[in-house]
Amino acid sequence: MLWLPESAPPWRAVVILHGAGSRKENHGDFGRACAASGWAALAYDQRGHGASEDSMSPEALADVSRMARFLAEMDDVDAARVCVRGSSMGGFMAIQAAATSEGIAGAIAICPAGAQHLTRGLRNDELQMRIDPAGASALAAWLAEHDLRQAVELMDSKPLLLIHARGDDQIPADWSEELHARAREPRKLILLPGGHHRSAQHDAELHGIALRWLERNLP
Repeated sequence: MLWLPESAPPWRAVVILHGAGSRKENHGDFGRACAASGWAALAYDQRGHGASEDSMSPEALADVSRMARFLAEMDDVDAARVCVRGSSMGGFMAIQAAATSEGIAGAIAICPAGAQHLTRGLRNDELQMRIDPAGASALAAWLAEHDLRQAVELMDSKPLLLIHARGDDQIPADWSEELHARAREPRKLILLPGGHHRSAQHDAELHGIALRWLERNLP
């Protein structure tokens, strides 16, 4: 799904990454907010979700860079200002991609899951996505090699915005506090009172706050 603004180019752009058990259509509200704010936005079904034909695998991380490159090569998009925004598992992918891809300029991560949270969900069969039984062990091994705390450090001076609801009973808010402490400037942490694991993903006010902050802090 692709949203394009009506404002004059060049446009900033963002790849939207859903969480485990979700799909691209669930983030249309943020896509529309992007277009209204002068950003091009793209959402897609990650492997093992929605209309994707592939099972979830480590290759899902490379998909993020592919989608960012697809946006960067579009007419009217500023290739130097393509970012990522992810929720839960999507937050994990967003930070990892921003840490390893030169084509990604910054990241927004909402209640981001760490490798330990995803591994626990994988072990307990709680992730609600298609996983090839033969590839589950490879996915677990891949997760063990990707510590989100190291990834935020590898982002270096790329802007990182973390948003977390204190009422999240799946991913504790102090996890985002730890990631924020390890990240370099420019960085920002927004902790919301109450709420739950999905509440911050669809807050219209936060959409605007996040995009404005990221715009101000892009090189």
